Amino acid sequence: MTEPLFTNDIIIEWLQYFARNTPVDLEQVKMLDITRKNKNLIPTVESHRTTLAFMEAGDPDVFYQMWNAGLGECEVWYNEGSRPEGEIRHDTVSNMIHRGINASAGMLVVNPNARNTYKIGMDNLNFRKGSVRYVGSEIRAVIQNKMQVGQEEDICIISGESIAIEAAMMASEGSVIAVEYNKNDRATIEENMDYFGLRNIRVIDHVDEETMKDCPVPSLVFLVASASMEQELDCLMKRNPKLRVVIYTLDFKVAAGLPALLEKYGIREAEVIQVSVSKLNSRNAFDQQPAPWIISGQPEE
Repeated sequence: MTEPLFTNDIIIEWLQYFARNTPVDLEQVKMLDITRKNKNLIPTVESHRTTLAFMEAGDPDVFYQMWNAGLGECEVWYNEGSRPEGEIRHDTVSNMIHRGINASAGMLVVNPNARNTYKIGMDNLNFRKGSVRYVGSEIRAVIQNKMQVGQEEDICIISGESIAIEAAMMASEGSVIAVEYNKNDRATIEENMDYFGLRNIRVIDHVDEETMKDCPVPSLVFLVASASMEQELDCLMKRNPKLRVVIYTLDFKVAAGLPALLEKYGIREAEVIQVSVSKLNSRNAFDQQPAPWIISGQPEE
């Protein structure tokens, strides 16, 4: 096993350094070692007032990405070396967008506007446009409710770009395998990953034993019903026979047939719901959004 760059002793030294040299209350600091796993800095800073991030040298765009995500007012406490010693510096993210990380070190980020809750069902305007037509935010919130994403969960999302982005934020200690068959859709999700600073998403172009062999074994799959759905379920269920399943479809006939299909995999009491959302427009009339069926379940013990 590779020796971690930031050991427990080094982490304690950095905590002591910031405790001595900053007025920041470290009682509720969130520590994030980005060098160990694919951790997400931006969502963590958004949801915590104080984040102690341990970074590896060689990230030239980290402060620009934070500024681009609306975190320009955050304060950063840092030093110029790779050891917790010497003069401490202090600036806002908006003044640091042309800086990179030139040494492996800790930095303390204070967000005065931090939210302590996750924004479920983000507005579609927050996503990069690209080739994808995103599902409505209200429907996405219901889908996330049925998924019940855990913080350390490994998830597979098939043809669900915005679902994958939100799931990656919620599974901050886990991972997302995003399956996109269309190359333009893969480019769009990669643009969103960069925009939101998400490092725990792996994008692949199809599901089979070869593409999945180096991926974490998922405990949950969300997929949009398609002609390849049964092949996808076969492959994923072989990897994890207890896989939780959430399926989205706009086709009534497909929705009606899914409980029988899922029963083949031990899911005998699949839940089937339909979600309907109408929005009042400028003419004081309601615009009806597409009303999908969402089918979910888990194999019995």
